[in-house]
Amino acid sequence: MSAQLISGKEVAASVLSELKPRIETLKKRGVVPGLAAVLVGDDPASATYVNSKVKACKKLELHSEVVKKPQTLSQEELIEIVTSLNRNQQIHGILVQSPLPKQIDELAVTLTILPEKDVDGFHPHNVGLMMIGRPCLLPCTPHGIIKLLEYYQIDPAGREVVIVGRSNIVGKPLAAMLMQKARMADATVTVAHSRSRNLTEITRRADILIAAVGRPRMITADMVKSGAVVIDVGVNRVEDSSAKKGYRLVGDVDFDNCLEKASYISPVPGGVGPMTIAMLMSNTVTAAENISESLP
Repeated sequence: MSAQLISGKEVAASVLSELKPRIETLKKRGVVPGLAAVLVGDDPASATYVNSKVKACKKLELHSEVVKKPQTLSQEELIEIVTSLNRNQQIHGILVQSPLPKQIDELAVTLTILPEKDVDGFHPHNVGLMMIGRPCLLPCTPHGIIKLLEYYQIDPAGREVVIVGRSNIVGKPLAAMLMQKARMADATVTVAHSRSRNLTEITRRADILIAAVGRPRMITADMVKSGAVVIDVGVNRVEDSSAKKGYRLVGDVDFDNCLEKASYISPVPGGVGPMTIAMLMSNTVTAAENISESLP
């Protein structure tokens, strides 16, 4: 029996639909939520991500700006750009697209963004609030994963969740969110990674297995407990001469074989990816609401 597919496109559409009345309420008060994306260099994947964010803003009739700068941009120049966006009253959310050139300290840039405009949820102020379970702008991909579980009524409470991957963008924040004493949380969380010993034994314990390690098809069927929920965060390019572009996208999960083992599974593409954009839009609207309410 094949697993039920978890459609990120369907859930993202639901999230965006719920934002529309909030956006209309803001507009009646003279506030149009605004998002600024800063793109440094000419990385094709980064450009694609930024274009997706611009399209999402346009669809929701949000204000959006893209600041494109060459690979040679200095850290001081980038910080000046961010500082200017901090002062810009039309901008409620700021994101600086990663990866950045080697001459730029990403943490220094992140620290420059006002926490109330940190729609990526990467500023230590927001990370700290997330850790103690207080309201804040949450990282988009982890929050999107929780929204997927919520939509499909997969409650993690009391379940064993294994996250394979310990990045600051997905693995660590997702673990913190799922272990909170809160709705759509209360899970028993294990964070594993590529260097974990006996990884297969660890993953086979999981009621909910989340792969976010960045290695094509690393999670094979023998690593999945029968009936487990499998969420694939990975997006990897693999060569494929039969594909028009010469490559295709695959996840961290061996999808075809795990499809017969899991109860639910998210595909790549079309799973977690659309949720990241949807939650960025959600954070932008939330930031606009918070900032406008704080004004005299």
